[in-house]
Amino acid sequence: MSDTARRLRGSEGHGSLLELVVIVAVAIGLALLIQAFLVKPYRIPSESMEPTLDVGQRVLVSRVNYRVGEPDRGDIVVFHPPQGAESNACGVEHAENELCSRPTADRDDVNFIKRIVAVPGDTLSVRDGHAIVNGRVQDGDDDVRPCAPGTCNFPKPIKIPPGHFFMMGDNRGASDDSRFWGPVPEEWIIGQAFGTYWPPKRIGVF
Repeated sequence: MSDTARRLRGSEGHGSLLELVVIVAVAIGLALLIQAFLVKPYRIPSESMEPTLDVGQRVLVSRVNYRVGEPDRGDIVVFHPPQGAESNACGVEHAENELCSRPTADRDDVNFIKRIVAVPGDTLSVRDGHAIVNGRVQDGDDDVRPCAPGTCNFPKPIKIPPGHFFMMGDNRGASDDSRFWGPVPEEWIIGQAFGTYWPPKRIGVF
């Protein structure tokens, strides 16, 4: 083989390696852009959304839905809770059997996933874990896992303040949620969960 042929073959090898590096870099960049602006995967960390979502299940969360529309009752959303949520801190004084009507002022950096049960302007009370919205049991509430009879009762209605959304886990007896730390400001909502991709037997859209 001539020196020219060897040099050409060597150049092709370097060119192929450079092309592979560029392809990988572009793929990583696209993946990061998709997660930052379009769709982000999340893993379910606890049993608070059972039976709808199991521990370890993976969901896809749209980061664009609420740029063109408003969060609504029944949506499953990922959001930042208020600071102190992990210890059930409420932003206002309230009786033990009363819902928390206001969150603490600052948001936490952790991510929670729950279902919106009430939107701004709604009146809300809770009976055995069931959300009573504007005097009626919330549509679709038959699919949640309620509390044991006589527990999880918050009979005094509260009104959801402007720009806030009240979150509850579907496993009502095993979920620390807005009942204890208050409704969530809209700007703390990251996005809406719309489908699940793991485990394979649970693949589907909501």
